[in-house]
Amino acid sequence: MGKGSLSYAATVILQAISSGYLYGFDIIDITGLPGGTVYPALRRLEEAGYLTCKKSFAGRTPLTEYKITKDGRKAHRARRPF
Repeated sequence: MGKGSLSYAATVILQAISSGYLYGFDIIDITGLPGGTVYPALRRLEEAGYLTCKKSFAGRTPLTEYKITKDGRKAHRARRPF
């Protein structure tokens, strides 16, 4: 993912995270995108420096919380059509 070239899925995911949906399963629910699209996109967004992730456990369930970075907000604002 090159700087400044966000896909539709990446844009929708950044919007979801900006709106407070911080976990993969929440992002899947709110966007309607399949997990096979969301999780690879989250990984690419993190690698590009647009997201950070924090891993934790809820009992035995691993959770990853995603947060948008300054660069992620900037890229998202540049891509949003409104």
